[in-house]
Amino acid sequence: MNNKISYLLNTVRCVHRYSSVLTHKYSSTTRKHILWIGRYRDPLGNVNFRKLLLNILPSLHGSSLRFLSQKTDVFSTGAEALVSEKASQSSLEVEKLDDSESLKPKHVEDHSDLFFTSLRKCTCPCDALDLAAEAAVSIKHYTNCLTMAWRLFKNLSEEQQRYEKQLIFEHPAFVKLCQQLLRDARRMTRGDLVFSLHAVVHLGVPQNTLLVQTLVRVCQEKLNQLDNRCISVLATTLAGMDKDKNVSALQAGLQLLVEQRISSIRDIFILQNLMKCLGKDAPVFLKKKLEMAVLREIDGLTFPNALRMFLALAAMNYCSLPILNACSKKIQENVHDASFRQLILILEACHALQYRNVKLFSALAGYVNSTAYLWDKRQIFLFLSACETLGFQPRELLEIFTEKVTEDPEFLNLKNLLIVLRVYSRLNYVPRVQKHLFFETLHSCLNKCLPQISSTELLKAVYSLGILGYLPHHALDVLLQKDSKDELTLSDDLKEQNAVMLRCVKTCMELDSPSFTKPAFVLTENSSSLVSLNLRKAQEALIELLGGENMFRQNVRLPYKYHIDFEIRMDSDRKKVLPIVATDDHPDSRVQRLAFLFAPMSAFCLGTTHPQGKLAMKKRHLNKLGYHVILIQSKKFQEMTKEDAVEFLKGKIYSEDAVSFPEATVQDNN
Repeated sequence: MNNKISYLLNTVRCVHRYSSVLTHKYSSTTRKHILWIGRYRDPLGNVNFRKLLLNILPSLHGSSLRFLSQKTDVFSTGAEALVSEKASQSSLEVEKLDDSESLKPKHVEDHSDLFFTSLRKCTCPCDALDLAAEAAVSIKHYTNCLTMAWRLFKNLSEEQQRYEKQLIFEHPAFVKLCQQLLRDARRMTRGDLVFSLHAVVHLGVPQNTLLVQTLVRVCQEKLNQLDNRCISVLATTLAGMDKDKNVSALQAGLQLLVEQRISSIRDIFILQNLMKCLGKDAPVFLKKKLEMAVLREIDGLTFPNALRMFLALAAMNYCSLPILNACSKKIQENVHDASFRQLILILEACHALQYRNVKLFSALAGYVNSTAYLWDKRQIFLFLSACETLGFQPRELLEIFTEKVTEDPEFLNLKNLLIVLRVYSRLNYVPRVQKHLFFETLHSCLNKCLPQISSTELLKAVYSLGILGYLPHHALDVLLQKDSKDELTLSDDLKEQNAVMLRCVKTCMELDSPSFTKPAFVLTENSSSLVSLNLRKAQEALIELLGGENMFRQNVRLPYKYHIDFEIRMDSDRKKVLPIVATDDHPDSRVQRLAFLFAPMSAFCLGTTHPQGKLAMKKRHLNKLGYHVILIQSKKFQEMTKEDAVEFLKGKIYSEDAVSFPEATVQDNN
């Protein structure tokens, strides 16, 4: 009889707890209104709260009631939404009456269904905490309240997150929840364990607290029990944690587990999480195993997976061309579904991986170009900056941005101005339309920044404009005054770089000046009769084509510290190559001088023969000195056979188009 009365009292208490679920909405609604009142205070600044997190101890007065938790929902704290876990073998706990009574789980199942139904209706993190305080009676309830709080928290804006985080950390139920997690850490199911760690870490509980370290240690103990989905969540969590002894040990154990199970993992999303977690320090053989595992599932690649794969490979610092090419193709097919942030992340990942795909970059630039009216200047500006790091020149987009700058230059503060100058100068792009207005606009913005600009920043700005062939006279005067006062002399690591830029600026002042005239004779000297290995093939081809080494010069040094690989001299009709000695003994202004420059692929804009800024400036200055410049991409020349190399050089030497270059500056001709 006493047992039955005890059972009845316990049931009444349980029903009373769940009846309070219906009334918790009012408090959360009121909290939402209070959310925007008052100033934000960092909850971790609260000394008492921080002490509690650092020294939180399990309560010794836990409730004797435990309810059956079966077929309940587990709310994933991963990047994806809600996941459902059918807990066939979990730490299901049932209420025991006494040795003579049987198990009675049916009413508990009803209560559990009511709890999780209410949990799904929560609209903010504090709703989930209110529910935990009023109705949670098992560790399954507490962990699901925590993961729901995180899922709702991560969907808030950055400003809302700041205020909501304060409310979460000051909520009484949050402290109780942390105590419950610490007390029952070793009794959690594997799903509850990894999801709880993920939620606690990403809600901002300090990593050095007893709670976080305990969850990490328990994960180490139960590592072999984790299934692939739990491994994925754990990998996502570890990727965002700082390295300490426990985290490093868990990560090492996870790496060994992945080595054993990698052949059984068929989900690309899980593989991506593992790649991010293992990171750059993973051994090469494991990176290759991950690559092969991804390639096995590459036919099922989706657009979101293709986007995330770039970030995963960048996190692992592993450039897998088969994977990247497949992902690039998928992105090109679905580029209109990509957000602006995703476009930038793709370009940044390509830069980190040193992956160059002209078709991919052209597709991204074409999409931004076709929807330019949807983007503001700052977004186009960031996209162009990302393209510049890749050496890719999106011509149409640069022209559109030029128009936006000339129409509204107010957004060009000092930082933005320096980036714009760097982009246009490195990509060697001068607008086809409104070029003079564009340069005057940049010059005017630079003049406004002169009072607060540093010496190094001023040098970089003038240097960039000099590469484009434009001389900002007022800024030049200020720069030369600083140079005369030795204000450009900095630490050793910048001293040489500044000296090179300053020398280029002074060269531009002289050669790009309207008063400069082409000299009748240029003093030259041979630096060495030896040529580098990458030029030996060109030397042999020229000997075979021209008949001997006396018909050309190699390693020629010119004034202004310029250097050319080979020099050839021809008659005024460009029909005949003249011996070098004969032209030296009898200088003739009608003699045509050809300068061959063999440059690496990185000196040209990606996928084109359009020279980048420094090479374009050198070509322009050699034109000023009377040379017809022939630019040759070294890599492509080395790939030619000997016969093809001879024919190629023959076409360059005797083709009128190849040597007929205008002597105008880049400012007049792009």
